Amino acid sequence: MTAARERLMIQGPAGALEAIVEDPGTADTRYGVVCHPHPKFGGTMDNKVVTTVARALQGQGIPTVRFNFRGVGASAGGFDEGSGETDDADAVASWGDARWPQRTLVIAGFSFGAMVALRLAQRRLPGQLITVAPAIRHLDAAAAAVPRCPWLIVQGDADDVVEPAGVIFWAEHLEPRPRLIVLPGAGHFFHGRLHDVRDAVIDAIRNG
Repeated sequence: MTAARERLMIQGPAGALEAIVEDPGTADTRYGVVCHPHPKFGGTMDNKVVTTVARALQGQGIPTVRFNFRGVGASAGGFDEGSGETDDADAVASWGDARWPQRTLVIAGFSFGAMVALRLAQRRLPGQLITVAPAIRHLDAAAAAVPRCPWLIVQGDADDVVEPAGVIFWAEHLEPRPRLIVLPGAGHFFHGRLHDVRDAVIDAIRNG
């Protein structure tokens, strides 16, 4: 399914945010916001895991918005340790509400962006949350509660950035427990395994 692509700027709390909207033009009842990894380590909206997740959603008829956090690319502002970045994601979701009224929000993110996505899920009631290799070292009280929606966690067991054992232990002790998919041999950036990430996201979207 081919999605029409639009580059635009979305007003955020620290200034304009660079964004890409990709809309397959279907009558689906959802839209997605996808958050990228850590800005201080090269994370942008063009990260391969981010684009894989976005394309998986689009393939199921869901339009997506991926965007650069403050201070990344053409986005205004500077890094704010996750707090301001959550505000950025919230502003993008508000834009999405206006663009696709009456549609349900799907929040997704990778690594640092996964924790921003989890924080955003505390502010809003999304239809679904997707977190890939969540950087739980950024977990705080604001993101500690389990969101009231279906939640997928995808984690590689050979991740050398986010400790796999820590993510697995954390996920298995949440209540209600999210759906956890551990990919054997997959590293943090899922080189050679992006198709597995895609398939996990598609299955979650189809089956909740």
